[in-house]
Amino acid sequence: MREPATTTPAPQPSAPSRWSVYMVRTATGLLYTGISTDPLRRLGQHQSGKGARALRGKGPLTLAWQQEVGEKGAALRIEYRLKQQPKSFKEQLIHSPALWQSWSPQWLPAATQP
Repeated sequence: MREPATTTPAPQPSAPSRWSVYMVRTATGLLYTGISTDPLRRLGQHQSGKGARALRGKGPLTLAWQQEVGEKGAALRIEYRLKQQPKSFKEQLIHSPALWQSWSPQWLPAATQP
């Protein structure tokens, strides 16, 4: 006699990841730009030496700025654009949240804007 076939429930689609762009400030004032789904966790990795090589030995590190942007593709595009900007622009962005509001429409596709 055959045993009834067992079925595995189909996996439920998971909620889309919420990616953020962030900037970390080093002890010397250098600004490092990166992306993560959890910028605070990523900061901990950087501080422990398990993050980006560019930040190793440059502590103490502080999270200077973060902005949730949605999908990973949008985060990568914004990270690239921010890395092209002069430090003066990044400092303005850190100190003036309104600047992000005026720039984000140009940097994000309409479907991913928060």
